[in-house]
Amino acid sequence: MHAMNDYSSAIQLRSDRWSALREVTSALKRSPPQQSIAKLNKQAQDLFESLALIEPYWAFPGMAAFDHMRRQFEHGNVADLAFAVNRVTRALTTGAYRRRSIPLERDSVDEEEHADEAMLPPEARAMAKPYFEVLIVDDVSDQQERWLRNNVTRMRRHEDPFVYEAVVVPSIEDALVAVLFNHNIQAIVVRPGLSLKSTVKEEILTRFLARAGGHEAIDALQPENYGPELCRMIANVRPELDAYLVTERSVEDIAGLDLGICRRVFYNQEDFMELHLNILRGVQARNKSPFFTALVEYSKQPTGVFHAMPISRGKSISRSHWIQDMGAFYGPNIFLAETSATSGGLDSLLEPHGPIKEAQELAARAFGSKQTFFATNGTSTCNKIVVQALVRPGDIVLVDRDCHKSHHYGMVLAGAQVSYLDSYPLNEYSMYGAVPLREIKHQLLALKEAGKLDRVRMLLLTNCTFDGLVYNVERVMEECLAIKPDLVFLWDEAWFAFARFNPTYRQRTGMNVANNLREKLRTEAHAQKYEAQQAELEGADTETLLNTRLIPPPQTRVRVYTTQSTHKTLTSLRQGSMIHVNDQDFKGEVEQSFHEAYMTHTSTSPNYQIIASLDVGRRQVELEGFEFVQRQIEAAMSMRRAISDHPLLSKYFRVLRPGDMIPEEYRPSGVQSYYDVERGWTDMWESWEQDEFALDPTRVTLAVGGTGWDGDTFKTQILMDKYGIQINKTSRNTVLFMTNIGTTRSSVAYLIEVLVEIAHSLDDLMDDASNMERRAFDRRVSNLVENYPPLPDFSRFHEAFRADEETPEGDIRSAFFLAYDDTNCDYLELDGSLKEAMDAGETVVSASFIIPYPPGFPILVPGQVVSQEILSFMRALDVSEIHGYRPDLGLRVFTAEALENVRVKDLSHSPN
Repeated sequence: MHAMNDYSSAIQLRSDRWSALREVTSALKRSPPQQSIAKLNKQAQDLFESLALIEPYWAFPGMAAFDHMRRQFEHGNVADLAFAVNRVTRALTTGAYRRRSIPLERDSVDEEEHADEAMLPPEARAMAKPYFEVLIVDDVSDQQERWLRNNVTRMRRHEDPFVYEAVVVPSIEDALVAVLFNHNIQAIVVRPGLSLKSTVKEEILTRFLARAGGHEAIDALQPENYGPELCRMIANVRPELDAYLVTERSVEDIAGLDLGICRRVFYNQEDFMELHLNILRGVQARNKSPFFTALVEYSKQPTGVFHAMPISRGKSISRSHWIQDMGAFYGPNIFLAETSATSGGLDSLLEPHGPIKEAQELAARAFGSKQTFFATNGTSTCNKIVVQALVRPGDIVLVDRDCHKSHHYGMVLAGAQVSYLDSYPLNEYSMYGAVPLREIKHQLLALKEAGKLDRVRMLLLTNCTFDGLVYNVERVMEECLAIKPDLVFLWDEAWFAFARFNPTYRQRTGMNVANNLREKLRTEAHAQKYEAQQAELEGADTETLLNTRLIPPPQTRVRVYTTQSTHKTLTSLRQGSMIHVNDQDFKGEVEQSFHEAYMTHTSTSPNYQIIASLDVGRRQVELEGFEFVQRQIEAAMSMRRAISDHPLLSKYFRVLRPGDMIPEEYRPSGVQSYYDVERGWTDMWESWEQDEFALDPTRVTLAVGGTGWDGDTFKTQILMDKYGIQINKTSRNTVLFMTNIGTTRSSVAYLIEVLVEIAHSLDDLMDDASNMERRAFDRRVSNLVENYPPLPDFSRFHEAFRADEETPEGDIRSAFFLAYDDTNCDYLELDGSLKEAMDAGETVVSASFIIPYPPGFPILVPGQVVSQEILSFMRALDVSEIHGYRPDLGLRVFTAEALENVRVKDLSHSPN
């Protein structure tokens, strides 16, 4: 049996323990040979001991039932024990305990025992009352605990919209562990009798306390503040929850304290009905989905349709003789809810005043923003909206060069002066990492030296990257604001919407850092630190500033935008996205231009189904996002472990670790991997708290060069065509497996089976191969693993598109539109005229965006000079899809005459 610290997740440990206990008790029930009984008894005893550490934090089966089962084991009542354990394990697996009481006595009858929750029709599941658990924190005796539970049970009413059970724990430490273990908890009742410390001493339990501030923060608490401080600490790890404080202190004493997520304070009373109603109301506030509800109600209304959209109410389908199959496939509701009307209880996305406005306000609460805006045509549009709203022609924008192409096009539309930032290269895997903070600071300081800092408007970075690299958002923002206090940040979190709902991830999200930074900047302690550093850095040179962790001034304005592809990582129909705003100057400076940009890029006929799915997706993550993200991480971690532990798979495949994807200089924590065959799991909290970059464990990058297949071939011809496994991204010698909140352990198991089958087939191939075939295979592997082309940095903008040569920013808009006139352009062949021109020392300038897939971002932009490194990289590319490149003609470049005409025109407009 694995030790507790062999697990990355307490939930997975609990599930496996119950399954193992079912196997052991079933074996004991079958009257095994005498020599096996002692071994089975020892296994059962160990399982009971490990479960005893976890079960106090869950309402089902509850400690009373668990202790009863343990006594059955001690007294040798094997048949009764095996029956009860089987019932519990099945109920936990199917979720049956959430919709009905589960009898555990052997002579009891459970008519629905074999009705798997997942097999019920959607209508039946939708009709069931949702279930959750309430955590009561109070250090009471067993008798008092039973009294608390009985009072909770007595409050239930038939008309209640939800069903809940109580979990009682004695201490602050136990409460913090409970909310991190038990995803069913939706509310916390903090009573006056709570204590500080847990009696449980186990590493997998205590290490979770670091997420809430660690032992030092807990030890520093004063007894009179235990209740309020617990509410505040829970807000740090699960801010979506509701807390209710029962206190004996006066209102004057408690009014000035930070009560975190506390929704209401009850003063020295035992009004259980009032508490019950508040708990239900709090959960109902998160369970609201105003626009989805409005759309459902609209679909039930009888209407006469005299506006656009023949498909509205399904009329054009129901009257058809030829497209009935479409109606049968989608069902009637989607057409009943389809309309172009904004009345009848609905709303306008462009000018929301009703349910869409309310849905966006609820999303802002859920994601920690000040304002949230829905988008129905993807994050590409969100990016362009934010850029157009904030960037004026001539503004300098620092842009992550390998960001999504929508940002580059956004720069064209806005007329920005673009200063590209280079990520560190991972040449061995033909992918880029992320932009080092030193590179960003260097460019900002150079612009300051050149007197251009007032023109710098925005820093635009991708967080997290497609490959899972996550910035230390707090550090980036603080140090950049120390150089330019009014800098605007746009964090492209297209692949990171789920991060809000896990305490490890949340600390590196734009909205969370913006809120924390706004609070920190107001403190006297921060002002003192800033003044001390200013005195220390007076007269410091650039190198000193680059090597110092800079502190922003207290008067800094926090201005942060994030764009998220909700549909990529949470529940939403395709193209459902959100823009989150946390900008202290939004109301005064940006609101009108944002509205105009939103109008510019948003359809006047937005898809209502997408809006409804955004509304419901928000509802889901507020109520069960914590659980789903935990399970997503579990799935990815189990995948990492299964591949690493399998001796056959390690011959051909390798999971890339943080140490492979993040250079040592950016990992002061020293964390090399999340899982090691010899040492087991590493707690990733330390690296996520300290390091300049962290690796998202839910993205599993698999090096496949050892198979002799390149990434694209392995993806299309092996995984997709042969096994039906779909993935998005590959590099020259890697494939990326992305888990999400819908990934199951069964999906992971199937992937492992497929990889083992592929490895076996390669073994068989090598067994039967001739010497020549072996040499050819080895040559292919060597080419993929050892002979990799270096990744090129951004070269430079041509002088025709630069104001001066002091700093590197360029006018990408002018270059883009100069290419609209075909007479300004020519085509050069990669292996012919282009190479000859460059070998002859000619300056060649791209007239197009050149975007190979992979890596999926521009390696050339309009106005960029083609370097020898870029030419070598393009010639070495073995991908079939390169946007902007014409294989029949070559690379589109500007003619020398066109470039000269631009320079002459610029000189003629020069004030000198």
